[in-house]
Amino acid sequence: MKDTRIVLDLETKKTFDDVGSRKAVDKLGISVVGVYRYETDEYLCFTEQEFGPLQNLLIDSSLIIGFNHVHFDLPALQPYLSLDVKKLICFDLMLEFQKLTGHRIGLDAVATATLGKGKIGSGLDAIHYYREGRWDELKKYCLEDVKITKEVFEYGIKNKKLLYKSKFSQNIKELKVNWSTYHKIKNKQPGSDEPLEPAQYKLF
Repeated sequence: MKDTRIVLDLETKKTFDDVGSRKAVDKLGISVVGVYRYETDEYLCFTEQEFGPLQNLLIDSSLIIGFNHVHFDLPALQPYLSLDVKKLICFDLMLEFQKLTGHRIGLDAVATATLGKGKIGSGLDAIHYYREGRWDELKKYCLEDVKITKEVFEYGIKNKKLLYKSKFSQNIKELKVNWSTYHKIKNKQPGSDEPLEPAQYKLF
């Protein structure tokens, strides 16, 4: 059976200050979208001119894994697509953390504690790369975030726990994860009549 899961991350052209509201996610604009494909074991980076093939990949994917992509990446990407992103089946690591801890956690705080390595920059760096036409650096940054998200996800699946640096005390904490949402999606049998909510979360 083909493994059509993907891991996704993207970078925007603008900041929330540029568009005037944190609710205006769809106004941020997308510079690049990074993807890891389990089926082919490859990392891909799509520019705006390549969003047609990206949309086909999204349609063909059984699950889209990301970190805050349900409320950020996908709403930001929606204006570029003809499909309704709310119908995509997603597993959002950040929302899973939020359900267990009661607060949001950044990818860097999880990756640094769990993997011993963090992000190589910030979203603001990516916006500067885009505005200065530094495409190689932009793509590298985006795909590194995809890789970190993938490794955090796989660590959690294998070890049933993740570590994170508390934003309140900066201490390293351990969080037990069973990710029933993911296993419910993964174990759904083809042709089953069991309903499966897109994203399994309160949608944007």
